[in-house]
Amino acid sequence: MKKTSFQDYLPFIVLAGLAVIGIFLPTPTTFADASKYNFADVAWILVATSLVFLMTPGLSFFYGGMVNRKNVISTMMQSFIATGLISVIWVVVGFSLAFGDSVGGKGIIGDPTTYFFFKGVPDGPAWGTIPLMLFALFQLKFAVITPALVVGAVAERIRFTSYVLFMVLFSLLVYAPIAHWTWHADGILYKLGVLDFAGGTVVHISAGCAALAGALVLRRRKDHIAKKELTPANVPFVLLGTGLLWFGWFGFNAGSSLGANPLAVTAFAATNTATAAAGLSWIFFDVIRGRKPSVLGFCIGAVVGLVAITPAAGYVGVPQSLFIGFVAAIVSNLVVHFKNKSSIDDTLDVFPCHGVGGMVGMLLTGVFASQAVNPLISESGWAYGNFSLFYKQLLGLLLVVSYSFAVSWAIFKFINFIHPLRVSDEEEELGLDVTQHNEMYHPNLMTVSSNGTLTEEETGIQHG
Repeated sequence: MKKTSFQDYLPFIVLAGLAVIGIFLPTPTTFADASKYNFADVAWILVATSLVFLMTPGLSFFYGGMVNRKNVISTMMQSFIATGLISVIWVVVGFSLAFGDSVGGKGIIGDPTTYFFFKGVPDGPAWGTIPLMLFALFQLKFAVITPALVVGAVAERIRFTSYVLFMVLFSLLVYAPIAHWTWHADGILYKLGVLDFAGGTVVHISAGCAALAGALVLRRRKDHIAKKELTPANVPFVLLGTGLLWFGWFGFNAGSSLGANPLAVTAFAATNTATAAAGLSWIFFDVIRGRKPSVLGFCIGAVVGLVAITPAAGYVGVPQSLFIGFVAAIVSNLVVHFKNKSSIDDTLDVFPCHGVGGMVGMLLTGVFASQAVNPLISESGWAYGNFSLFYKQLLGLLLVVSYSFAVSWAIFKFINFIHPLRVSDEEEELGLDVTQHNEMYHPNLMTVSSNGTLTEEETGIQHG
């Protein structure tokens, strides 16, 4: 057992302090006047919120199946821990920073005291036809999965404790401001007229750019430098993860209508169509380039389609969504190809798939967004004679890319200054499952001893 330091005690002390503060805060009357809500909308957004939650364990399987066998558990844990970590941060201050009263009316960041510890949320005003608390919980699931996405770029070499700290700082300094810019009525991008229906900008571009920053700061893995071919640990895990992501994404996009209404149906149909087209586009494009159609190819392509349609789902028609998925998969496929020829070690291609996929989706929203689909938008896209919307999308993209990359770079550098960001060469060689968590994954022998080793007695298997 290693000797503990103050750094080891600090996370527990912080959590204990927050728990104690909660004792002394008043308990509000919850939903005193239920007549202002539409119960069908409430039921649907409850389901959608649950679906979006399912995406994070789905992402854990998706990532865990693609890494080296000695890093499966660590990669899955680094993603899944966000469900606990960000949930606490969101209640304490995250929701306030993203959706609280805009500080000074500038549209930059929310006032952290607006909903501090969910103050005023349970008995707050209705958010459309649903309770404010339900909206806050729905948005929480977006905040959870965003830093979890970055894991794929820094997998197999980042310390668990360092990544936990990154998640905290990223949530407060990158995700919350961009969410405020984009989705708050006073936000600078919202006022500009930038469209992001379900998070292509807020979630995927921000996470993709943070992933690129992390890959550059952490530098290359030893196996990447040696150009070793690393096979995925468990392709069925990837397929399972893709299925969970696809399923959960219906809540992600269709739920962003914030009601059981026709727009939710449109977003649902656009999401499924773009995803199907992207999965097929990826593997058919691989065949043209002389490769065999693979399970990994279809799964990665499908996820790119999900990413690309996210900003557009509630603004474009079904035929246009097919085109968006088709094009996004080809663009991301090419970026992955070019990245593989470079020295950038983005372990699971987070930037080419999530970052670039989000960029393609955001720009094509500016092309195909239509008032015929969503009459609430102020103008249709370039395809319908309005270049101005495309121009606004481009400006928004440049701002978010620049901000998320620069601040994420600074966060990684800061963490590395106060605490080692990367594991040692020996730990990297042994694998992060054992060195970071004292656990290990085996596809056939799933029982693990207390010290992280498999034994014949515990598994009940005798070896001759």
